Amino acid sequence: THQRSSIGTAQHRVLGDAVREYSEAKDREKLLSLLVPVQRAAEQCAWLRKMVDAGEVFHPLRWTAEEAFRLLSDVPKLERAGVIVRMPASWRGSRPRRPQVTGTVGARPPAGIGIDALLDFSMAVTLDGTPLTSDELDRILAGTRGLAFIRGQWIEVDADQLRRSLERFTATEHHAAEQGVSFAEAARLLAGADVAPGRSDGAPDREWSHVDAGSWLKDILRQLRNPTGAETRPPGRAELRGTLRPYQEAGVRWLDLLSQLGLGACLADDMGLGKTIQVLALLLSHRRESGRPHRPSILVVPASLVANWQSEIERFAPVLRSIIAHRSVLSAVDLGAIDAERLAGVDLVITTYGSLLRMPWLTETQWHLAILDEAQAIKNPGARQTRAAKRLTARSRIALTGTPVENSLTDLWSIFDFINPGLLGSAKQFNGYAKRMAGGQDNPYGALRDLVRPYILRRLKTDRTVIADLPEKTEVKAYCQLGRTQAALYQQAVSELQQQIAVTDGIRRRGLVLAFLMRFKQICNHPSQWLKDDSWDPADSGKFARLREIADVIAAKQEKALVFTQFREMTSPLAAFLAGVFGRPGLLLHGQVDVKKRKDLVRRFQDDEMVPFLVVSLKAGGSGLNLTAASHVIHFDRWWNPAVENQATDRAFRIGQAKNVLVHKFVCRGTVEEKIDRLIESKTRLSSELLEGSAELNLSELNDDELIRLVSLDINAALQE
Repeated sequence: THQRSSIGTAQHRVLGDAVREYSEAKDREKLLSLLVPVQRAAEQCAWLRKMVDAGEVFHPLRWTAEEAFRLLSDVPKLERAGVIVRMPASWRGSRPRRPQVTGTVGARPPAGIGIDALLDFSMAVTLDGTPLTSDELDRILAGTRGLAFIRGQWIEVDADQLRRSLERFTATEHHAAEQGVSFAEAARLLAGADVAPGRSDGAPDREWSHVDAGSWLKDILRQLRNPTGAETRPPGRAELRGTLRPYQEAGVRWLDLLSQLGLGACLADDMGLGKTIQVLALLLSHRRESGRPHRPSILVVPASLVANWQSEIERFAPVLRSIIAHRSVLSAVDLGAIDAERLAGVDLVITTYGSLLRMPWLTETQWHLAILDEAQAIKNPGARQTRAAKRLTARSRIALTGTPVENSLTDLWSIFDFINPGLLGSAKQFNGYAKRMAGGQDNPYGALRDLVRPYILRRLKTDRTVIADLPEKTEVKAYCQLGRTQAALYQQAVSELQQQIAVTDGIRRRGLVLAFLMRFKQICNHPSQWLKDDSWDPADSGKFARLREIADVIAAKQEKALVFTQFREMTSPLAAFLAGVFGRPGLLLHGQVDVKKRKDLVRRFQDDEMVPFLVVSLKAGGSGLNLTAASHVIHFDRWWNPAVENQATDRAFRIGQAKNVLVHKFVCRGTVEEKIDRLIESKTRLSSELLEGSAELNLSELNDDELIRLVSLDINAALQE
């Protein structure tokens, strides 16, 4: 480019002319600026190197179609070297147009309903959306790879790729004509997710083929992806004692559409956005539609949430007739007496994950809807309660969870194996697919996201278009120093780990690492937790000192606090310590608190102004509970999994919260807590690319040197005054 035109556009010269001009002018700097990009490109392209060596690059050339295609194939290399390639505007994306093998699935309503519903499939070979004639297709397939002149324009052809796509789509068309294409197969084709390689529904090569949704399926997917416009029966407003927010009403319509289709759904709204009321409205809608469902629905919940659901039904949907199938409510005799006759007038049976193992009739009954609350409880595919939940038989299945991806993609697979079995293939197939995705570049999780998106509804509290009247949540790190006893015990533990790790391997090494990580956590909490001496002197723990500072401020403002710990044995010492700071006792909730008493405990914390705090073991109270009376959430020790911590935090940060919520995350400086906190901050790729949440750190897989560096004590930071 040597000058601009009168309208400001760049004017170009032929390379040979420019080289001649600067050679004659002996302008070495400008001559090099012209030749360096060409030389750099020649190092990447063998055909160009020959042209440069022969001097053929400095004048116009007449090329064959094969030679022109060679240039087109190397455009990215040329442009990375600094050479600008100018081509006809019709060659979008630096390539000529290509013929496409186009499949259309779901043009007509299917036979049957559900994930196995059978859809139609048809195919054609098109160019710019217009089918090619058989003569044109034969001419293309007669060639090999390069350019062909069809319909007055040059197009790119690869006969082998096109032939493979034709064979795959032809096989799918024949299969559809004989047996139909299942909804799961259609979804994988549309998303391009090759979950089960080698099958007829494997992912097509997207450069030479693609699948479109037919008119019926396109309309269904539009409603699933945009639930605000779903054309379903209205939510059960008349019987609901409460007002649905707009996003909740959209959620009910979405759930209703999927249940009508016999498909499963994962309602993955952020914790606190009201998944419970959306499910109750759905049940009321179904009840009104048929007078009473032909069969009752089943709701499976953690034991700690039985009373919570019972209370919400009494509050929002008292017309729903429910039975609690749990030994905390009914005797063994009464539970054994529940049969089809007794279920005839029931809308909903509420039970627990543990009860699925103890009462076979729960998995042998035909249900209307099967609903799992806190569905992350089935994230482990091999667990007995997971297998029991997946044996439930229902017209449609619904999973409720704020953390669909808690630790890894296996969590997502396990939930989908419940709601839509087969959509993500078998566990083995999905693990292979996940490994292929992890090694990919340029949006590696895009196809999986497209595949699962119609069946996951995810709204966040932080999205002001969803909910604008929720107060702010502020998270702060509460940094703590170690006491001298803590520092000595910690350093001793590091030395012991270093000695033992050197002579341990395999599964024993993994167990050793996990045991020592737990030991470091306990020492950081308080020496007495590790020593088990029942001393619990607050002066011995830097965390107790920091907790006093924070609790003093909360007490002075007459506000309430939730204090989470992962250790049940920490709950009583913390409650005793805080009672001294606040000047009055608080409440305790852990796994040994009777299920019958938990509802009253939550009510007291919510309603009694004289109760200043609630100490909660993370496992017992980290999900499902509504504790909006608290405006402070304190994570005394960390779970090292952000999804679990966020779920606990959202006991307070949820609908109904009128105050800003301040979250205090305790971190001991100079210890493994601080180093893992930094790792957690940086480990966000999986969740941000797929859904929300985060992934757990696999610390037991670190090598010896990495592990010792991770747990080693920075004494200056730990004891800094």
